[in-house]
Amino acid sequence: MELTLKDVWKAQQNLRGVVRRTPLFYTDTFSDACGCKLYLKCENKQKTGSFKLRGAYNKVVSLTDAEKERGVLASSAGNHAQGVAFAAKAFGVKSTIVMPLTAPSAKVSATKGYGAEVIQAGQVYDECYAKALEVQKETGATFLHPFNDVHVMAGQGTIGLEILEDLSDTDVVVVPIGGGGLIAGVATAVKSLKPSVRVVGVQAEVIASSKASLEKGELVTLPGAKSLADGISVATPGSLCFEVMKKHVDEIVTVTEDELSYAIFSLIQRGKLLAEGAGAAPLAALLAGKVKGIHGMNVVAMVSGGNVDITTVGRIIEKETASATECELCG
Repeated sequence: MELTLKDVWKAQQNLRGVVRRTPLFYTDTFSDACGCKLYLKCENKQKTGSFKLRGAYNKVVSLTDAEKERGVLASSAGNHAQGVAFAAKAFGVKSTIVMPLTAPSAKVSATKGYGAEVIQAGQVYDECYAKALEVQKETGATFLHPFNDVHVMAGQGTIGLEILEDLSDTDVVVVPIGGGGLIAGVATAVKSLKPSVRVVGVQAEVIASSKASLEKGELVTLPGAKSLADGISVATPGSLCFEVMKKHVDEIVTVTEDELSYAIFSLIQRGKLLAEGAGAAPLAALLAGKVKGIHGMNVVAMVSGGNVDITTVGRIIEKETASATECELCG
């Protein structure tokens, strides 16, 4: 089944009255720093703190009564987990979520708070996905993939519709990539409505599986690695997502852990926004000059989520403050 604009429009109808229309606002501070007219699409202000609610809810809407009766099962680094738990609760469906042992405690607690049973296994998404498949064999629950699913991609694509509705003269959209569900949905929406829009993906350098896959022209699996951007630490992109990326994604760039840290800190200090690593990845790429040819253009950077442990935030603030002090002393 191929993802189409029609699927995204249908998802928008399914999500009406459920998800928030998140703000898209212009930022003078980061525009000056990045050399473009920069707008932030703040999905960190979405219910459950992430864009993932869109795809998860749209998927649950599509389930048959029999599939709902068996309960739903998902594997997630945290944001899809909360989206599935929220959606399942809305429909009175039992949910079980397998999350990595490295998942931020804030995401684990929030998922449980939405009524899901949480099982923790593995260090990165792909390892907890394997565990989820074992659980599915034991329980017969309906598995909801976090990205490699047309209904999920269509739900995420509604963000693209909102961007063009709010800023019709968008030139570039910069989106974080893990398994590819978000960028596949957004790219399908914006490219279908305005083919001239340039879609740029951003991955953590330590586990840039989608970038490696596009460069090779086939799916590539990389060794699991821990990143500040836990939400996009995926060893293998989704096969369905990859087909859309080959068609609609113009470029993928990578960011280092230091660049992610600085972007998280900058969003707090200058933007008054709390973003997790994946959510800060697009701004990290822009601040580091990784996205070329954008001078004077209207650029939208996705802040995809804000579910980050406060202890992690504290370490980042301490690190970046110390770094700034050292620079002042050296200057």
